[in-house]
Amino acid sequence: MSDRPIFVTQPYLPPLEEFVPYLEKIWANKTLTNGGPMHQQLEKALCEYLGVEHIALFANGTLALVTALQALRITGEVITTPYSFVATAHSLLWNGIKPVFVDIDPNTLNLDPVKIEAAITPQTTAILPVHCYGHPCNVREIQRIADNYNLKVIYDAAHAFGVQDEGGSLLRHGDMSVLSFHATKVFNTFEGGAIVCPDAKTKQRIDQLKNFGFVDEITVVAPGINGKMSEINAAFGLLQLQHIEEVIASRRKIDLTYRELLKGVKGIRCVEDAGEVVANYSYFPILVEADYRLSRDELYQKLKDNNVFARRYFYPLISDFPMYRGMQSAQKDNLTVADQMAEKVLCLPIYPALSQVEQEKIIKIISDESGN
Repeated sequence: MSDRPIFVTQPYLPPLEEFVPYLEKIWANKTLTNGGPMHQQLEKALCEYLGVEHIALFANGTLALVTALQALRITGEVITTPYSFVATAHSLLWNGIKPVFVDIDPNTLNLDPVKIEAAITPQTTAILPVHCYGHPCNVREIQRIADNYNLKVIYDAAHAFGVQDEGGSLLRHGDMSVLSFHATKVFNTFEGGAIVCPDAKTKQRIDQLKNFGFVDEITVVAPGINGKMSEINAAFGLLQLQHIEEVIASRRKIDLTYRELLKGVKGIRCVEDAGEVVANYSYFPILVEADYRLSRDELYQKLKDNNVFARRYFYPLISDFPMYRGMQSAQKDNLTVADQMAEKVLCLPIYPALSQVEQEKIIKIISDESGN
């Protein structure tokens, strides 16, 4: 058996020779950025693939989050989850907005709508939920709450590329959805991101904000940022899109194998779906319960000792980091479920190139009854 390291993820890279014609076009037209032909083609192709009407590409998902909040003129307090990547809350701080953390549902690991409603104050202007691991939030209940209290909803959909619920694209919910195309994601453009927006007018404002606020050559209407995606990143996205179905099919096979082989392992719980009709299998989180023979950290270390690099994702909670932990909403007694899940979760390796032999090695380490 190969002893090469098995990492938690690995980017899918199409054959290099398939990328060369895209590069040749870029070299020929000498347009490298500022919404060139590759950029425009990718926006159109993603709208068609994802089943949405308007999408604005960004250099990365964090800039997209920051800009989405600006585009909707969000201020004051925003209710969000502590169980996510730090960019979710950082985007609020960058905009001078106070994050208010509320607890999560123990099954979906997404924001608990009951806790959202209880945290609303006169300063609350929006809700920033995360479709954690690509599993849908309770979008109906979140929208009901938002409508009742006149709040905006921006979904951090970094994990949710291509996910569909019974009504179609998951990205259609809320006022905006924000995607990440980072190298670790199911669909990547090396680095990249996007905002899914409801109408052409909103997209126009977003496009201005991501280009310093320029409306024309001499007119600046807002303190925008440089968030544009380059032509090379867009070209890579166009190529990736041609392979996305086989990428997701490979991930699905790995996901099913894990679930089947871990079924009989006492103390290991696989996180189930949350009602998605089409999934993207972006992560494979397990929860290491108290009746497993090792603690979560002991299993993490055992895998590492065997050259398998799983990830405790998300651990620590965002609310545990220095810039947040002094906040009232970040206190442990406010986030008991999230705190418990952060101590149990372990994301196992999942990516298209993961071989059956490598996956069997991982399963064997987890299910090994010897305790070694």
